[in-house]
Amino acid sequence: MSKVVLKGFILVPESELGLVNSELIDHKRLTLEEEGCIIFQVTENSQNPLRFDVYEAFIDRAAFDYHQERVKASQWGKITTHVQRYYEVFE
Repeated sequence: MSKVVLKGFILVPESELGLVNSELIDHKRLTLEEEGCIIFQVTENSQNPLRFDVYEAFIDRAAFDYHQERVKASQWGKITTHVQRYYEVFE
């Protein structure tokens, strides 16, 4: 099995920035608690406060897929429906 890495960024609508920032704390905590999560970083871009750079790694495809499904059903998934996502996934 090979590690799965996702990297890229999200763009948050300005009107939803406060809500996204508030929920991001729990989203990070829950993700880092997932079995198979190696690293999970979401950081506000220093030049664009509406952009968050994302880097995450999981031990294998099963752990990555679990994360994706959990996120869809989570509070984070609900409040980020208008967020634009620009990701690349590498195995």
